[in-house]
Amino acid sequence: MQRWTQQLGAVSTSRVLACFRASTLLHHHHHHQQMRHHVTLTAPTPRQSRLRAIDAARAVGLAGRPTLRALSSNAAGAQDHSPKPTTHEPAAATLPPQAITPKDLDPARFDMAKYPPRLVRNFSIVAHIDHGKSTLADRLLEVTGTIERNKDNKQVLDKLQVERERGITVKAQSVSMFYKNKGETYLINLIDTPGHVDFSYEVSRSLYACQGCILLVDAAQGIQAQTVANFMLAFDSNLSIVPVLNKIDLLHADAARVTKQMQSVFGTEPEEALRISAKTNLGIDQVLPAIIDRVPPPSGNPDAPPKVLLFDSWYDDFRGVVCLIAVVDGSLKVGEKITSVHSGLSYEILELGVVSPERVSTTELHTGQVGYLITGMRSTSEARIGDTLHLFQKPVEALPGFKPVKPMVFAGVFPMEQAEFDDLRKAIEKLTLNDASVTVHRESSVALGSGFRLGFHGMLHMDVFQQRLEQEYDANVIVTSPSVPFRAEMRDGEIKTIESPAEFPDTSFVKQFQEPVVIGTLVFPEEHLGAMIDLCQRSRGEQVDLSYLDETRVMLKYRLPLCEIVTDFFDAVKGVTSGFGSFDYDEPTFVPSKLVKLDIALNDVNCDALSVILHDSKAQEHAKSICERLAETISRQMFEVAIQGRIHSKVIARATVKALRKNVTAKCYGGDVSRKKKLLDKQKEGKKKMKMIGSVELSKESFLSVISKAR
Repeated sequence: MQRWTQQLGAVSTSRVLACFRASTLLHHHHHHQQMRHHVTLTAPTPRQSRLRAIDAARAVGLAGRPTLRALSSNAAGAQDHSPKPTTHEPAAATLPPQAITPKDLDPARFDMAKYPPRLVRNFSIVAHIDHGKSTLADRLLEVTGTIERNKDNKQVLDKLQVERERGITVKAQSVSMFYKNKGETYLINLIDTPGHVDFSYEVSRSLYACQGCILLVDAAQGIQAQTVANFMLAFDSNLSIVPVLNKIDLLHADAARVTKQMQSVFGTEPEEALRISAKTNLGIDQVLPAIIDRVPPPSGNPDAPPKVLLFDSWYDDFRGVVCLIAVVDGSLKVGEKITSVHSGLSYEILELGVVSPERVSTTELHTGQVGYLITGMRSTSEARIGDTLHLFQKPVEALPGFKPVKPMVFAGVFPMEQAEFDDLRKAIEKLTLNDASVTVHRESSVALGSGFRLGFHGMLHMDVFQQRLEQEYDANVIVTSPSVPFRAEMRDGEIKTIESPAEFPDTSFVKQFQEPVVIGTLVFPEEHLGAMIDLCQRSRGEQVDLSYLDETRVMLKYRLPLCEIVTDFFDAVKGVTSGFGSFDYDEPTFVPSKLVKLDIALNDVNCDALSVILHDSKAQEHAKSICERLAETISRQMFEVAIQGRIHSKVIARATVKALRKNVTAKCYGGDVSRKKKLLDKQKEGKKKMKMIGSVELSKESFLSVISKAR
């Protein structure tokens, strides 16, 4: 649509669309007439369709309109007085996906100098997963006119394919909205955050660029574990909190009960909570006025030297690194030169703008405003999340930045074919620019070749990262069994961190091993209390606290080993509580533990890709399970294959793949039994010799089958 406008000049958008629709209808009518006479026609290409619309527009005498760039640079900001689409012609519905609508071309709307700090509000939406954050964000975008009202507006800010497929938010997204309240127009910056505990780093980073937040709670489910965790993040950041009850239109919603829960846990008064239904638009008109009244404006100094926080970034194939920034003090203008405090490198500002919800370029950004910055960075290592930017040769005191996040789950990532290693390396570099919480180290495996050891927050984080590699970069990868970091206190006093089985030290030099444990918070209906306690006990848990949120919901706290909960504990909680339970955990601490390294050997040769570190009490069960799976997947050889689970030299589990045998006694239809024994002994000696010189190769299909079942 934008390309058509640039080609036509000053053309009324509604007339262009009308002409396009008219030409399309004429073509379809002509096509129908031809089909009646059995004439085969080919469908027009997109280019042919655009040319038809341009020809139709020129035929009615339409001419010259300035482009978006010209409009943005026009300081006078002349208004567009061209006819607007009528109500019976839904122009927005015919636009290409994510196109910029005509009202967004108004230059006065994006004159950022019109919005001093007192007219700026920065807030985020935090909630437990599936409590309606993305739906509320869609409604706010509609209320402010940022997007057209449309029944197809679902997860507008969830731009990743993995987010739309899974129905969850995994990446915080920022959007700028303009809202009139009491005669003044406010610039409101919204940051939609994930709700799963694995992406809490995204939440904490987003809150740093805000002065307030909406604490969204499902009126039917009530307070969940991640609701409590997100509240603590906002509370620790000293943000103004606006409590909102969502889904009050549901038949089983109980707003009175949930407000009592919030008063008991968070200390909020019942009358402070807004009651809305984001799906039906009920009460949506109360939200933004409450944000303006309750959330304070940014406290930066417009007259101070520019100080800018870089709190997110991503890689654009055409523009390089795109940085998402918050202007703390001063202002930035296109053409100025800025310097990174972290790297000391300087760059020229090539483009500034806001996300609304697509990128719209502006000439400047001022104090308190959130937008994007393009400087031509080409290296992913140059844009460090939490970095401070300032004008060239005008240094400022660096902002605190973000606390480094320690990964809790490690896994090896290897290309399916070693020829694809360089492509995988480039893909991981670009993806970690957009997800700075992932740690990357080179790793080599005898079975899988060269790859990487990646650190994640949890299993869902790892699965999403793998899916993004495959979808966004066409990477075909193998991901090994996940593990958590352990520690070894050596006899000489040194503390070693163990992130993979290959780093497991000789036990003769170790004084004690340590494993990470967390305080897990579980919230669930009271009738599932017995089953939840049993689940935690089977996971080597130790009860810390038990309290009731109200008459029906329980909050249970357990001290749990991290290695017991990173794999399938979330699924077990949902299964035990029929989907009504939730789980969250805090930062881990290390405690002494009896750890062992379990090796899997094929004919006395260790397969390093299948080695794991685990607690001694779980070793035999895990070894037996792996050996049985391998016995099912390894094809039979001409010799016997022994599959062993070993701790040091002690075999604790075994499975055998029988050898293929020829019936050498088939020709012995008579005679003494010694003839048969002689042939069998000869065959036995041959099998023994073959086993000595033969080798067992574990195919990647077999390896993937075992790994997927283990996970």
